[in-house]
Amino acid sequence: MFDLKVINSVVEQLEEERGIPREKTLEAIAMALATAYKKEYGKKGQIVRASFDQNSGQVEFWQVKIVVDRDQVIMEGDEEMDHTELKDANVEDIKIRFNPEQHMLIDDAKKIKRDAQIGDELVFPLETKADFGRIAAQTAKQIIIQKIREAEKVSVMGEYGEKEGEVVAGTVERVERGTVYIDMGRAVGIIPYEEQIPSERWKTGDRIRAYLYAVEETPKGIVLKLSRAHPKFLAKLFETEAPEIAAGTVEIKAIAREAGSRSKVAVVSHDSHIDPIGSMVGQRGVRVSTVTSELSGEKIDIVEWNEDPALFIEEALSPAEVVSLELDENEHRAIVTVTEDEQSLAIGKGGQNVRLAAKLTGWKIDIKSAGDEGEVLDEGEPGEETADEAATEVVAEIVAEKAEKAAQDKGQADVTPPAEGSKE
Repeated sequence: MFDLKVINSVVEQLEEERGIPREKTLEAIAMALATAYKKEYGKKGQIVRASFDQNSGQVEFWQVKIVVDRDQVIMEGDEEMDHTELKDANVEDIKIRFNPEQHMLIDDAKKIKRDAQIGDELVFPLETKADFGRIAAQTAKQIIIQKIREAEKVSVMGEYGEKEGEVVAGTVERVERGTVYIDMGRAVGIIPYEEQIPSERWKTGDRIRAYLYAVEETPKGIVLKLSRAHPKFLAKLFETEAPEIAAGTVEIKAIAREAGSRSKVAVVSHDSHIDPIGSMVGQRGVRVSTVTSELSGEKIDIVEWNEDPALFIEEALSPAEVVSLELDENEHRAIVTVTEDEQSLAIGKGGQNVRLAAKLTGWKIDIKSAGDEGEVLDEGEPGEETADEAATEVVAEIVAEKAEKAAQDKGQADVTPPAEGSKE
């Protein structure tokens, strides 16, 4: 009836290549045989099940009947509930129509099985059939395909569910409307536009690594949500490069990141003999350089985390040197004073340095120049993405001052009296 060599080959192939357990494939075959049998030889309402032995190729069919109580069913000749009673009845009170091919009353069941209980299933052997019609065979085929797909979906969910929160690798399949589609082997990964590094451009066939932050089940299959802009992608790359992080000796406490441009990473060491910043940078900067290369040249500032918010904020604003710092606990705001020479470093290009420091520490940060009494040059808000306006105003003021001074110098030069002995 069956070519066992072919069946066993398919079962093994599905298990090795798609990760579908052997039992699931054999279960799908048995269910398909039962459906084909019922379609070709069964009766209305009949419950048919089958078993398939992959070693001998033997198939057995049997009929299942569910044990019910007389009060649970409507027997032929009983008066059925009218529409009003049906509307007012609870779900538990609604009776089912008795079908002798599907049900067996408890009294009759006990004649066959003495300890039968309501809800039990009694099985009765059916005559084995070897020939099925075209429609029944087609139905069986569809069921096998469906069950295998379901089993494969469960297998993929299990495999990638364990990898969620890790860095995975794949091959670029295509780039469509800003979204990068990745061939991950048994599933498709996507990197939405907002999760990409803006400066990167990918083409079909490129190898790519990304952070797996979600595994979703869709009508088209399992979709893996990937990111190269996620702060945890940066953390995982350092975990790969620095054994101290993987071992837990050095811990990344916070990350503030503007993907592709610049990041700040706060680290702490749980061993007094290990320098946390040195562990991240590596000998001659090899570790941080490797991470920077993976992130297309993204600049990375590594600072030491501190429980004292004032000291932590000072560290976060590096490379700028802080003159003084005041904390407003009520508004969770820090007012930082720097020298005029250091103000551009503290603010950063486009306000980036103070913005990242605010994200890293969780404090709102106001930058003041030591020469300007009470004047705030720039503000950093935790979670803000733009502070360009304040930085632009600072630059404009500096340019205006220089222009004014140049004009004054020029005016003084114009009215300078001629030297003695000179001719006018």
